[in-house]
Amino acid sequence: MATLSLPCKHFLPSLLSHNNPKVRSSQASLQLSKSSRSQFHGLRLSSPPSPALPSSSPAKRSIFAKVNKGQVPPSFTLKDQDGKPVSLSKFKGKPVVVYFYPADETPGCTKQACAFRDSYEKFKKAGAEVVGISGDDSSSHKAFAKKYRLPFTLLSDEGNKIRKEWGVPADLFGTLPGRQTYVLDKKGIVQLVYNNQFQPEKHIDETLKLLQSL
Repeated sequence: MATLSLPCKHFLPSLLSHNNPKVRSSQASLQLSKSSRSQFHGLRLSSPPSPALPSSSPAKRSIFAKVNKGQVPPSFTLKDQDGKPVSLSKFKGKPVVVYFYPADETPGCTKQACAFRDSYEKFKKAGAEVVGISGDDSSSHKAFAKKYRLPFTLLSDEGNKIRKEWGVPADLFGTLPGRQTYVLDKKGIVQLVYNNQFQPEKHIDETLKLLQSL
């Protein structure tokens, strides 16, 4: 007597899938799930990396600013540490270093200010002026300059109006005012935009390097 042999491992699932709506639904769901995971995985692979910490590369940093190399920045008139108005146009005819910093008396800003102070004679030798700008008021600047014997001008940008006009980018998802330095030549044209929040002393090295090449 002949025996009919069926390919059970292929026949049974096929039969179930055609006759059982739950199985068909389960298989479709499984296929969709696999497809969805594959698509999201591809997006993750092709998506840009997480925002990096500020680097020491001026080229990469400057692209975020409204004021870039080769441009004439917006003019301003702000009060200095003695409460006297100072305009950017006052410095035309000589190089000027304008550095925006987060706040007086913070560790990084104190390091940066003292580094500018310690190299101030080198800036004078290059014929350049140094101007620091933050959102602190004039009395805060006066105390800060006196405490650390800062020989250069500090300007008060209360409300951060000039910072916004110049397009200084913030750090740490917008919670920390940016630390950005500009070097303007004798004609008032920007020759360097340097951003480095976490290595404040490097601003001095980069600006001196540029000034010595002008």
